[in-house]
Amino acid sequence: MMRRRVLLGASIPVALTLGHRARAADSLRLAVGQKGNWDTSVAELGQRAGIFRKHDLDLDILYTQGSGETLQAVLSRSAEIGVGGGTLGAMGAFSKGAPMRIIASEATGAGDLFWYVRADSPIRSIKETAGKSVAYSTQGSSTNSVVLGFVDTFAVKPELVATGGIPGTFTQVMSGQIAVGWSAAPYLLDAAEEGKIRIIATGNDVPPMRSQTVRVNVAHAAVLAARLPVLQRFTAGYRETVQWMYRSPDAAKAYAEFAGVQERLVKRLREEFFPNEIIWSDKITGIDSLMADGVRFKFIPAPLTKEQLAELIQIPNA
Repeated sequence: MMRRRVLLGASIPVALTLGHRARAADSLRLAVGQKGNWDTSVAELGQRAGIFRKHDLDLDILYTQGSGETLQAVLSRSAEIGVGGGTLGAMGAFSKGAPMRIIASEATGAGDLFWYVRADSPIRSIKETAGKSVAYSTQGSSTNSVVLGFVDTFAVKPELVATGGIPGTFTQVMSGQIAVGWSAAPYLLDAAEEGKIRIIATGNDVPPMRSQTVRVNVAHAAVLAARLPVLQRFTAGYRETVQWMYRSPDAAKAYAEFAGVQERLVKRLREEFFPNEIIWSDKITGIDSLMADGVRFKFIPAPLTKEQLAELIQIPNA
């Protein structure tokens, strides 16, 4: 009888360990462009709210300065998912043979992106930037696509300069190193309200971009093949987080704390710059005009075929 009790007692820790393993969350490494933007905060806010944990996921988030770094992190396998990569950058990498797959839309339209000058600058519009330095984040990013669109739309030839993130770009503008900087709402809206800078253009000033999916979430093809059930849970948690960000009163406070912005700006952000459908993840829109831009701006040598698009765009559980 004593022997049976001892054996039973010895088996309890093993059973607990096995149970813990069954419930252990899968880890996913993410490379996320531009920390703190509303659309790039989905993973962070969902992690903080416990939403991804409900889907048995633990996210390891690395922040980058833009699409170029994000896409490279995925291709080098230092990240399994890239969030907020430029769509044209992803298409361009794929057309060159990179094992890149689009697994979600990240943002449609470019109204959240804006270009600004110092308050004392003589420049009043993008049309007046010939020969002037105009910023974008990194090669292949949505900001890169927009400034190329400015050149095409307004027949102007500025000097295009990759400046990385928003804080560093602002420093370069205010110190006079570059003439026109870029930002994304809500960042620097307070500087505009205070009269430190003037906004002279937005991404939606390039008409085709208003209906284009300008940023996407991507994965390495090998990761998609090997970890499809995990990526399916990630996209489910991502969708649930987006819904929470627009429906829960806790979301505005959580975002304000994370991004370091005033909570009063969040309502304006959601209504004016990021209506819910802008960051809904299930559909890539404006593909024909995206490919036309890709060819014109030399991201891709020719429009992708239907077969190539089917290989490139694989949205789990869409």
